[in-house]
Amino acid sequence: TTISRFVATDGRGKGKVSNNLTFTMDAEKVAELRKKRTFKKFTFRGIELDALLDLTNDELMDLVTCRARRRMSRGLKRKPMALIKRLRQAKKEAAPGEKPRGIKTHLRNMIIVPEMIGSIVGIYNGKMFCGVEMKPEMVGMYLAEFAITYKPVRHGRPGVSAAHQTRFIPL
Repeated sequence: TTISRFVATDGRGKGKVSNNLTFTMDAEKVAELRKKRTFKKFTFRGIELDALLDLTNDELMDLVTCRARRRMSRGLKRKPMALIKRLRQAKKEAAPGEKPRGIKTHLRNMIIVPEMIGSIVGIYNGKMFCGVEMKPEMVGMYLAEFAITYKPVRHGRPGVSAAHQTRFIPL
């Protein structure tokens, strides 16, 4: 494999070649570089994803923040359990390798548990359902953190109120 690199322009579009580097790499080195490119395994507080999915609720409680731990110690109520049940059903119905169908919910205060990873949840933000795919990084957070309830302010634009009508706006 021969690799050439050219720096072609000098900023004014003249097209001068200021650098010409040519070197060869044999196939073994290319294969070796590809092998080295391994992705970092996901860990949640030192526990890999496979082990995280096998944890019981009590073991998971030791890993999450104190607020989530307190909420979990008080037990899962009927509505959060119904959501988890519906997510399980959607995962079961999905074809292997396919994403499950989205499940809509108003439960913004639901804490994301490892069982929900891979599911798609429609989180209500007061106006519409925001579809969010659950990822391993989200464990221990609330569903509400992924569905913003307000439209962020865009500063610097003149308003339409009576005080602003006299302002000159160029076309």
